[in-house]
Amino acid sequence: MTVEQFFDLFVEELKNNEDLQYYYKYLENPAKFEFRKAYFCQRLQYTADNITDPTLRIWDCGCGFGTTAIFLSINGIASHGTTLEHYIHQIPKRLKYWGQFGDVSKFTYSYENIFDHKFEANSYDLIIIQDTLHHLEPLNEALQILHHVLSPKGRLLIIEENGNNVIQNLKLYKQRGNKRIIEIYDESLKKNILLGNENIRSLATWQEEFQKEGFSIEQDTVQYIRYYLPFAFPNKKAKERVEKEQLIWKKNKFLKEYFFFGINYMVEKV
Repeated sequence: MTVEQFFDLFVEELKNNEDLQYYYKYLENPAKFEFRKAYFCQRLQYTADNITDPTLRIWDCGCGFGTTAIFLSINGIASHGTTLEHYIHQIPKRLKYWGQFGDVSKFTYSYENIFDHKFEANSYDLIIIQDTLHHLEPLNEALQILHHVLSPKGRLLIIEENGNNVIQNLKLYKQRGNKRIIEIYDESLKKNILLGNENIRSLATWQEEFQKEGFSIEQDTVQYIRYYLPFAFPNKKAKERVEKEQLIWKKNKFLKEYFFFGINYMVEKV
C-alpha cells in the first residue's frame, strides 16, 4: 500500500472515528487540508523509504495511536510499539478498521516506561522515534538505553520538529516559558516520571547529544520539511509547493535552519 493510498483510507477512518479528530485535524479546516496532508505524507514516506527490509527487528518508541506501525504492518513489516500516552486505548478500534485493508497483526504494542523495562542487548535493528525524542528525559539515560538495545549496525529513524524554527520557538515559549522539563504523575504506572516539555532542539544540538552516547547523525539522510505557512500553501498547488520547499532547504542554509518546521534523519550506532 502506498503512502497516498494509506492517507486516503486514513481520512475515511477520521470521518467515522471522532475520537481521533482532536489530534488529527485534517477535517477541521478544508483550506488547510493539503498543507496538513503534505506534512503527514512526507513524514510517512520518509519512513517507508528507509524501512524496506521485512526482517528488521523494529521498535516504535512512542508509537502514539500506532499510525506508522499500522502502515508498516499492512506492508508486511513487523514492529513493536511502546507508549506512555492514553492514545493506546484507541489502538484496538483502529486495528479493526485497518484490518479490512491488510494484515495488521505484525503490529504489537505495550504501555511502558523505557526507563523501567529491562531490555536485552542487541534486541532491535531499528528504532523509530517520531515526535518522541524531545520527550525523553533524562535524555542521556534514554540514549544509553537506545544504544544498549540496538544491534551493532542498528539505526534510529528520527522524525522531529526543528528546534531552531523561529515561529515554533515563540509559540512554545508562550505556552511553557523556559520550563523544558517537567514531572508528571502517570496514572497507569502509579509513579512520577520526567517528561521533556516540548523540549525540541536543533539538528546540531541533537548531534552533540548523540555523540556523547555513541551515535552519529547520517548527514546524507537529513531532510527538512514544511517551510510555507498555511496561507502560502494553497490546495490547488500543493505538489508544486512541496517540490519548491525541497529545493529551498538544500540551497538556503538560513531558511533551512530557522524557518523549516520539521526534520527527518537517520542515526547510526558507532
